[in-house]
This record gives sequence, C-alpha cells and structure tokens, in this order.
Amino acid sequence: MIWLRDKAFPVLTIVAALIALWLVFVVVLNAPFERSQAASAGSEIGFSELVKKTFTQERPVLPSPHQVLAEWWKTTFEMKPTSKRSLVYHAWITISATLAGFGMGTALGVALAVGIVHNRAMDRSLMPWVIASQTIPVLAIAPMIIVVLNAIGISGLLPKALISTYLSFFPVVVGMVKGLRSPEQIQLDLMHTYNASSLQTLVKLRWPASVPYLFASLKVAIAAALVGAIVGELPTGAVEGLGARLLSGSYYGQTAQIWAALFMASAVAAGLVALVGLLERLTMKAMGAKPEGAR
Repeated sequence: MIWLRDKAFPVLTIVAALIALWLVFVVVLNAPFERSQAASAGSEIGFSELVKKTFTQERPVLPSPHQVLAEWWKTTFEMKPTSKRSLVYHAWITISATLAGFGMGTALGVALAVGIVHNRAMDRSLMPWVIASQTIPVLAIAPMIIVVLNAIGISGLLPKALISTYLSFFPVVVGMVKGLRSPEQIQLDLMHTYNASSLQTLVKLRWPASVPYLFASLKVAIAAALVGAIVGELPTGAVEGLGARLLSGSYYGQTAQIWAALFMASAVAAGLVALVGLLERLTMKAMGAKPEGAR
C-alpha cells in the first residue's frame, strides 16, 4: 500500500490528467470537420452526436486514445514480427542503429573525456568545440551526413548510427569529465605519495569514482541516440524503421499510425533506459555499493 500511495498513485494521477486533456483536444480539433459535414448535408448535429463522431473519424486530426491503442495493438501483436507493416520489425531496425550509434558515441565520449582530464591543451582547445557542436540542429546536419555518405556509396545502418553518435557522445563527455575530476585533492595527493602513474591513478581512483556519473550520462545518451536514429530515417524517405512509419503516416494522413509509432518509440526509449539502469545496479553491486535503502 505504501508503494501504491507514494509511487504508483502520483504517476497514475498524471496519466489520467493527460488522457483527460487528450480527450478534450480530440473533440476540439476534430469537431470542425463534423460540423462542416453536417452543414454540407443541410442538417444540424447535436453535442452528444458530435462528440461521438469525433472519436470515430476515419482520418482524424487528432486520433482518440482507443484508436491509437487499436492501431498499436494490431501492428505489434496481430502481425508477424517479420512483416514490414509490423511495428516490431520497424522498431528493431531503429534499435539496431540506436545501439550502434550509442556504442560509438560512448566510446568516443569516454576517450575524449580521458584526454580532456589528462591534457590541459585538449581541455582548453577541444572542450569548447565539443560544446559548440551541440548548437547545430540535428535536423540540419542529418541530411548532410546522409547525402555525403550516399555519394561515396555508404547507406543503410551506418549513416543513421553516425547521427546517433553525434547526439549521444556529448552527455557522455560532460558526465565523464565531471566524474573523472570528482576525486578530492587529498585522494590525488595520496596516489602521488604512492608514486602512482597517471594510468594507475586513472584505473584505481578516477575511473571507479566516475562510474555513477557515467551511468547517469548513459541514460541520457541512449535516449538521444534513439532520437538520432529516428531523425536519420526522415530525410532519406526510408521505408524501414520507426521514422519511416512516421513518414508514411504523414504522407497518407494516417494519424493513428503516426501516434502508434510515437508510442512504440517511447516504449523503446523506456526499455533502453531501464536496461542501462539494470546494468548500473549490477555494476554498482559488483563494486561493493550498498543497495538503496540499505543501512
């Protein structure tokens, strides 16, 4: 009961409020079409009938929750995962690019962070450029990356993975720099007293201290990598991936398909972040950290 009161109830309250707001906007946004249809037919439409029709339009401006849920269920569970109409199939295409970009972004971010912490010249010259790189909108840089790589015969997974890398490396750099610099000066002086080399100090002091910062940044990075993979599918007219589902839904006015793909993307993001959280708990347990709430 305590868990229900302290954790589940606040979340369910917010969800209920969002659904109520969604239902209101379904009526507001879809009502003009129904009124125009009634006016063309020379008849009047009552409020109750208007509300009913706004929830069942074939091509609504904003689909109702049950329409989105029906589309999501049909394309997730009622179709073979290998079907190109299945959201599971498209989600896997996007996840593969996400994980590839996340892996490259993590490796690049950690390498840059180690260099920035141990080299004053890299700290002063590279860090400002790392920060400035994130001022470029991904919607502007994604088409350039895809066009350039297509010109040299590279297409498919790699261009999308590079866009994911571009978005995911930044939080890793920032988090790891903060983590690697988190040991106190007295701890660094102790390592110096033991005549430890820079590599030994990194392995035995700086790296263990940076692990909590690393996992905090990885949770942000993997969500950003997913966004990058989806954005990478948009400028190419892709036929596979969640971005492709968004494109095809917008081309044919299938708003329920668009929302179903967005919900699947949200579910994938939540699953990936939860996976990173699980790895964090296992890693911290292996390092001897006490579980939360333990004394």
